[in-house]
Amino acid sequence: MGCLRILIADDNLLVRCGLRLLIERHEGWCVCGEAGDGLEAVEAAVRLKPDVILLDISMPNLDGLSALPLLREKVPQSEVIVLTLHECLEMARYAADRGAQAYVTKSLLWTDLAPAIEEVQAGRDFAKQ
Repeated sequence: MGCLRILIADDNLLVRCGLRLLIERHEGWCVCGEAGDGLEAVEAAVRLKPDVILLDISMPNLDGLSALPLLREKVPQSEVIVLTLHECLEMARYAADRGAQAYVTKSLLWTDLAPAIEEVQAGRDFAKQ
């Protein structure tokens, strides 16, 4: 059956390493690639066709919110979970309007990331504020 393939897009190497550790703790999940900016995220998503994309909002070259419509167009089969430091309902709505299926604040990654991935894989949006 294979693993649930997840692309990590965040400009912070330490955050990417932490996300990789969180993901690889779950049986059946694997990291298929990483990107350090929005342009790399779009290119990697097109090349790798991940099941899930973890997309930071604040990245160089192309921020996550600007990358979202490109990802929706180029890899519509991939679910997108936005990661951010911003605990803002308006920002979550804006991300959802641009195609994100989930919005997870980095302060809650440890508790909310796995449920968010499970929900979007089940075809449901994940919104928790």
